[in-house]
Amino acid sequence: MSNIENKNLSKDVIYDENNGLYYTKIGDYYYPNIVVDNTEKVTLGKYGRARLRYLKGYKKGLYTELLMTGKLTEHLKEIDLNSEQKVHRIIQDMAKKDGIPVYFDDTKIEQLEWVKYMNNYKNIAEEIVNNELIFC
Repeated sequence: MSNIENKNLSKDVIYDENNGLYYTKIGDYYYPNIVVDNTEKVTLGKYGRARLRYLKGYKKGLYTELLMTGKLTEHLKEIDLNSEQKVHRIIQDMAKKDGIPVYFDDTKIEQLEWVKYMNNYKNIAEEIVNNELIFC
């Protein structure tokens, strides 16, 4: 560690010229002074939050990489948007195939029957999205 200097800093802070980082001594160890840039505030929907929980619980390496490179928010926002669009598209396609209106129209079908179909379509669509986008 010949390139580590203490350039007029306190005795607990050092600078490493190899990587351009400052280190602060905490206890017996020096830790790098790294700050994650949080410039963009995003409100995540259902699918973005599910993806975040999955990454934290099962893909810790990918989660850490996305977090450290500042791409986590962008990734979660993209997953959330794509998932919402795909669920909507699948529901529309299935309803069209079965001849069920996407929005309730009381002239063609009973309301409870329509709700049954829509709930079924939504469950199928969310299962597809979970397998293809969230938990992969």
